[in-house]
Amino acid sequence: MPVPIHVISATEDHSVRFHQYHLEDMGRVRVRKFCEVDDREVSDAEIGKGYEYAKDQVVAISDQELSNLPLPTAKAIEIAGFLPLESVDPIQIGEGYYLTPDGAVAAKPYKLLVQALGRSAKVAVAKYAWSGRERLGLLRVREDALELHATRWPDEIRDPSELYPQPVDVDVDEIEGALALMDTMSREDLEGEEFRDAYTDALAQVIEAKREHQPLPEAPEAEEQPGKVLDLMAALQESVQQARASRGEAGEADVHDLSRAKKTAAKKAAKKTAAKKAAKKTAAKKPAKAAEKTTASKTAKKGTGHKPRSA
Repeated sequence: MPVPIHVISATEDHSVRFHQYHLEDMGRVRVRKFCEVDDREVSDAEIGKGYEYAKDQVVAISDQELSNLPLPTAKAIEIAGFLPLESVDPIQIGEGYYLTPDGAVAAKPYKLLVQALGRSAKVAVAKYAWSGRERLGLLRVREDALELHATRWPDEIRDPSELYPQPVDVDVDEIEGALALMDTMSREDLEGEEFRDAYTDALAQVIEAKREHQPLPEAPEAEEQPGKVLDLMAALQESVQQARASRGEAGEADVHDLSRAKKTAAKKAAKKTAAKKAAKKTAAKKPAKAAEKTTASKTAKKGTGHKPRSA
């Protein structure tokens, strides 16, 4: 069922943009487009797309021809299937867009798709044509709107095996220290000052200082000394303490203390489980022992009441 839609970007870019200027007189430097054959500047109206099939052969392709490609996804989004979001590698997911219904006629099928996706706990895999190529996307629900995530094709993901580091030995204490750091730094969301774009803020301060002819803000000194050998356990311990301090947690516990606490808790849980199992086994044996006692009692009574024959 096709649903007419409009595509709206779901994200905003807050980066500071620069232009190129002639430093002598601060005149704007622009890039002009020249034709190599005519050796003259050409306007945008004279420029079109072309594919270099060979050195001496270029095939011109118009926007109209691209919009009429012989593809079912050229003018509509085609749903290819449904799957859990957890099964998609995050590296495949790109930019996000909101899809809005195109007119009153599209409102009902749009709402129907929102309700169906919301109840299924899955995302829809869609194929669509955009910017001269067919693309893959994920459709999911955000509040009462459809969200489209541009998705890379599986063969566009590079194999990371060539980037693996050289084999190194990592001991158990270092792994426990890393886990302790992860526990200390665990969060429920991405809200807070630590998730603020500090680079853009610092750049804005530099621009404002130069505009007002004031001294530039000084950069903080780096804490690490160049050439210093990294002590992994010391770095982990310092990171844990900094994380605890930033969250207002008291105490000087290091990664060893935290890892011991985790091991102690695990041992206590294991002991409780073992005690429960032992109790169940004991309870299961009691009825059997009781049955043995009852049988022995009956046998004794029967033997007491028997009279031996006289010789």
